Amino acid sequence: MLPIFVGAPEATAIAYALQNVETPRPMSHDLLGNVIKALGAQLFAVEITELVDNTFYANLKLLRDRVEIDVSARPSDAVALALRAGAPILVSDQLMNEQGKVMSLDDEGDETDQEPNEAELVAELRDFLDNVRPEDFNQ
Repeated sequence: MLPIFVGAPEATAIAYALQNVETPRPMSHDLLGNVIKALGAQLFAVEITELVDNTFYANLKLLRDRVEIDVSARPSDAVALALRAGAPILVSDQLMNEQGKVMSLDDEGDETDQEPNEAELVAELRDFLDNVRPEDFNQ
């Protein structure tokens, strides 16, 4: 999982897409999808590419006349558009390796972070120090 914090309007646009909410008039993301189609292009994916100074960057991956076109976008806008277009949401391997989090489900089916908390880390360190022997460092 890649945690990206977004504002309330962006979260609403993503939630509407996830819930298939129809609005009386096109929202901005619907409009952009319509413009892409009207220009004869197709959104085939979005990719979240990097994190610079605590700001995530993304690209819309378009295909027009067999030519790939990358358009820079905010990740929240890219995700909202991808959900509406049915396009996959990708994350660069390097970014996922650096910023990704591993999540699991608890007994109630809710997501929980698998990273140990501070108390678990301290307990693990104490256990290591209590049991380490000089022979453990011989190579």
